[in-house]
Amino acid sequence: MERKDFETWLDNISVTFLSLTDLQKNETLDHLISLSGAVQLRHLSNNLETLLKRDFLKLLPLELSFYLLKWLDPQTLLTCCLVSKQWNKVISACTEVWQTACKNLGWQIDDSVQDALHWKKVYLKAILRMKQLEDHEAFETSSLIGHSARVYALYYKDGLLCTGSDDLSAKLWDVSTGQCVYGIQTHTCAAVKFDEQKLVTGSFDNTVACWEWSSGARTQHFRGHTGAVFSVDYNDELDILVSGSADFTVKVWALSAGTCLNTLTGHTEWVTKVVLQKCKVKSLLHSPGDYILLSADKYEIKIWPIGREINCKCLKTLSVSEDRSICLQPRLHFDGKYIVCSSALGLYQWDFASYDILRVIKIPEIANLALLGFGDVFALLFDNRYLYIMDLRTESLISRWPLPEYRKSKRGSSFLAGVQLRFLPVLHPLECAEVDIAVSSDL
Repeated sequence: MERKDFETWLDNISVTFLSLTDLQKNETLDHLISLSGAVQLRHLSNNLETLLKRDFLKLLPLELSFYLLKWLDPQTLLTCCLVSKQWNKVISACTEVWQTACKNLGWQIDDSVQDALHWKKVYLKAILRMKQLEDHEAFETSSLIGHSARVYALYYKDGLLCTGSDDLSAKLWDVSTGQCVYGIQTHTCAAVKFDEQKLVTGSFDNTVACWEWSSGARTQHFRGHTGAVFSVDYNDELDILVSGSADFTVKVWALSAGTCLNTLTGHTEWVTKVVLQKCKVKSLLHSPGDYILLSADKYEIKIWPIGREINCKCLKTLSVSEDRSICLQPRLHFDGKYIVCSSALGLYQWDFASYDILRVIKIPEIANLALLGFGDVFALLFDNRYLYIMDLRTESLISRWPLPEYRKSKRGSSFLAGVQLRFLPVLHPLECAEVDIAVSSDL
């Protein structure tokens, strides 16, 4: 057939084809395909792939692709990454998508890191950690051997664990290797806190001391309490050290000089926790950036001014029961925005801006859980048998880990999983070093 005749025939066929119904068109195509040979079928296959399999991620501008990807959930995105190298490249380059996915899991986002591949890897590690939590496989335990008597005090920071013992010594451990970094002779430690240069200890001998790691020398000795010192905190910028004692008082000291600046009275029970922290919100009595002193006993949490006036008054007292029928655990969490403490009934969270109780998280199936760490999404709790992870979004326990057996001491001690061992929101690998640890059950 000549070209001109073919074009005329093709035009006529096209007009007729367009006038058919969809069913008739399908039958026509089926008939033509049955009449086609290998060359025609190959030609048809190649053209159909171009017409039907349009890669919108490749065709759309990158900004529009990112906008569309934001509507997909992370698991779907991970599946889409398997479609092709091009899809994987585009999806992995969408920083906002992976940052949002990490935020939804509770990860604290550093906005200065804009590497999308970094946040995708972070998300993959996070969901792996979530699965390990659900399968009770998220923790590793190890024993740190070195003390010759009971360990009564712990403080954890940046991969280092400080232990204070009844053997009149304190040791600093690298929890990743289990090696002792420093060991110095001290008094019997009821509380410890450290930094790179120094160690501050509160003791059952009613004193507080400051020690130098490198030499083991005692650089300051703080005398004045008439009962055991159960908690210490300090701030180098303020040059202030605070201590809470069994004599029902909180003392404020000059860290460098070793002199007592103030004695805060008002507690009617042992002061088991003191916290010196910077406020992050505007409250009824404070502005952002102000330093806050909190102290806790068996029934109350008190908020104090940092001033040096004698006989200064407590600014605010928080409690969970007016008749003192509910006891607080000897732990206190304050991040500058919220105050959290545990009791026999559950967790209590106060808004520091208003001092109102935001919520009470009750765990009816398990009583007397002690607070270990509190984040935006997860909390760490423990009793004498297990370490528990709570999802604060659902207020349910999602995992637990058995704690090692312990022997009660003559002082009536019980296992303590570690003061301020931090569970970083959300899912950094947890570094948990377990030691044979005890603390007075009277606390």
